[in-house]
Amino acid sequence: MSEMADAIRQLISEKGYSEDSVRQTIERALKAAYKRRYGTDENAIVKFNDDMSDVALYSRKVVIDGVYDPVKEIELEEAKTLAGDEVEEGDEIDILEDPKSYDRSDVATGKQTAHQGLNETYKNSLMSEYKDKVGEIIIGYHQRERNGNIYVDLGNAGRLEGVLPVKYQSKLEFYEKGDRIKALIVDVKPTNSGIQLVLSRSDPKLVSSILEKEVPEIADGTVEIQKIVRDAGYRTKIAVYSKREEVDPVGACVGLKGVRIQNVIRELLNEKIDVLKWDPDPAVFIKNALSPAQVERVVIMDADKRQALAIVEDSQFSLAIGRQGQNVRLANRLCDWNIDVKTVEQAEEIDFSTVNTVQTARNLFSDEQQEEYDEITTVAELPGVDAEVAALLKENGIEEIQDFVEAYDAGTINIEGVSKEALDKINELINENVEFVEEENAPAEENVEEEATQEEAVEETAEEEEYFCPECGAKITLDMTKCPKCGCEFEFADE
Repeated sequence: MSEMADAIRQLISEKGYSEDSVRQTIERALKAAYKRRYGTDENAIVKFNDDMSDVALYSRKVVIDGVYDPVKEIELEEAKTLAGDEVEEGDEIDILEDPKSYDRSDVATGKQTAHQGLNETYKNSLMSEYKDKVGEIIIGYHQRERNGNIYVDLGNAGRLEGVLPVKYQSKLEFYEKGDRIKALIVDVKPTNSGIQLVLSRSDPKLVSSILEKEVPEIADGTVEIQKIVRDAGYRTKIAVYSKREEVDPVGACVGLKGVRIQNVIRELLNEKIDVLKWDPDPAVFIKNALSPAQVERVVIMDADKRQALAIVEDSQFSLAIGRQGQNVRLANRLCDWNIDVKTVEQAEEIDFSTVNTVQTARNLFSDEQQEEYDEITTVAELPGVDAEVAALLKENGIEEIQDFVEAYDAGTINIEGVSKEALDKINELINENVEFVEEENAPAEENVEEEATQEEAVEETAEEEEYFCPECGAKITLDMTKCPKCGCEFEFADE
């Protein structure tokens, strides 16, 4: 095979060019040299062998008797000499160009065109390859730094360059020349010599991509990542859930003796990572999100405004807040709730009697339609309640659910034989099965029932009796002070 075939084969196999792109590049280069010599390439014809082992450049000319343009025309007698006596005037014949007839400048033009064509082809090939890799991880090496931006060598003879901008760098990470850098591809941009990949070490997707490689249950879809929030360099919170009840999502991510999560932590240069279980119940999810702090309970203060209160022991307060509020701030972002953290002592000063813990708060984290619940008024009616605990509560004057909620929120239930866990369980059952509705414009005085009875009696009396004006006899009602017919003034008084 000729040198041409060897060169073409190398371009295709080693450089990754397609056969068509190589063919087009060679054709453009030869035509560029032709144009450099003759001033036009309209009649330049490039022909390849079937196996692309050779290529030739031809000049297509019109046979004419009396040549005016020697670039595009040829004398009839000369054409017969080259192509045979059967050639007639008006025919077109292709005349092979002699490469030796081209001077150095013509050849240089062809080479430059070929070089530019191959660069453009290579650039387009890289763009096509990497535009679909946005969101994937790539590994490179620190090459240089300028204005805080780190340039990463990704190979490919320098035609593929990565840049790690300052805004996408992790706050506590520092690199020196030659250091290995694993980063996420967030954008692809063309350059003069190739393409540039914009990289990130702060994107939460970097954590999920690394975790997916470490946890087979995530890779096969058994465990899914619900959401990740991150303060790059300091702490990351990951909410996960399992599609199969027998698989613990948190345990799968952490691994035996923490091996899996430790590999992720090492990749992030010792950034703290909290893996927690996602739950459709916002109160449970918020409790989980504040880990590693132990939360006593969560109260949904306003479901519409997504405001919640987390109550913790004094020893857990600083842990729940975190350094400079980092832990609770990440929990807010993870749950998309405004979470306030207070100690048990601080919570005792809050009046929880007006808190509307409605079931719709649960629906905010679930797309499934909730079933309508039958009206439940007493603790004993709760599905799944411990009958003995309900009986003890009743014996101590706590039978109605409203009474239980008020006493539970105030922390005043202290009954022998009823543990805190049992009370927490009942509170969870109430949150799951009961919807509280506040009465609007309800009288606050102690004689509400008496006033209601009097109003009903007046209304019944009004329906049974009719009244007439003492002056003109026109029909009047109890709400009138003047006769609509004669204008007589009067007033009603109870006998």
